[in-house]
Amino acid sequence: MTGICAGRVAVVTGAGRGLGRAHALALAAEGAHVVVNDLGVAADGAGTSAGPAQRVADEIRAQGGRAVAHSGDITTTDGAASLVATALDTFGRLDTLVNNAGFLRDRMLVNLGEDDWDAVIRVHLKGHFLPLRHAAAHWRAEAKSGRTPAARVVNTASGAGLLGSVGQGNYSAAKAGILGLTLVAAAEMARYGVQINAIAPAARTRMTERTFAATMAAPADGEFDTMAPENVSPLVVWLSSADSAGVTGRVFEAEGGRITVMAGWRPGPTEDAGSRWTPAGAGEAARRLLATAEKPGPVYGAR
Repeated sequence: MTGICAGRVAVVTGAGRGLGRAHALALAAEGAHVVVNDLGVAADGAGTSAGPAQRVADEIRAQGGRAVAHSGDITTTDGAASLVATALDTFGRLDTLVNNAGFLRDRMLVNLGEDDWDAVIRVHLKGHFLPLRHAAAHWRAEAKSGRTPAARVVNTASGAGLLGSVGQGNYSAAKAGILGLTLVAAAEMARYGVQINAIAPAARTRMTERTFAATMAAPADGEFDTMAPENVSPLVVWLSSADSAGVTGRVFEAEGGRITVMAGWRPGPTEDAGSRWTPAGAGEAARRLLATAEKPGPVYGAR
């Protein structure tokens, strides 16, 4: 280990299992002090338990690291505020926020209930916004006091937010919203020493091992486990460190040993009539443009 996060304080939400747990352990292994947040809910968001967060914090301490568990609900103002306060009260500072918490309630659109829509939007999108808002307020105050931080935020998007995913309208919408939030926050917070990026990971977790069972299956003994969540964490650790200086407002796909910088929406073919189109003329122009445009990627679940 290189210790690239030595002395830094990192908060990881949804860190009781899966990707969050892998990130928390990897950050601690590189010298970070970690606030391990997890509400301890089931895969669909039901119930709560302080156990998952506490077990990961205990695991970090057993390996010689420093960690504290936080089981507050980060989709509430009080929970998000207490998350930031826990880092400051326990370790005296906050350097990195890794937003990772989430769950699934998959339904085809015509069967998707309003409660299932609201719950998934809340945990993913609001669960990113509120911790980010409270951490950003702290860092802005630090910068205005002459203590400009080298702060980092890593948000968790998804291929579903980039390309869409059949049966996951609520999840895809939330993850796409996280991408938009990342771009705006990166632009707003740059002046205060805060860098904000997003990852779109592919890994075996409670959320994916049933939805994409064939893709997420464990390999044969001795083969590289492409879908192990630990494969994603090195990029998260680097983005969380001071070594990532100058990198902000970017989206990375991470899967197995592959890292991809995502280009996002870019202008493609265009045609200007110089005056208002008729509906028929607009349609003809659209078809001409589509004929030369890059084809969209596959929709998740439809490949």
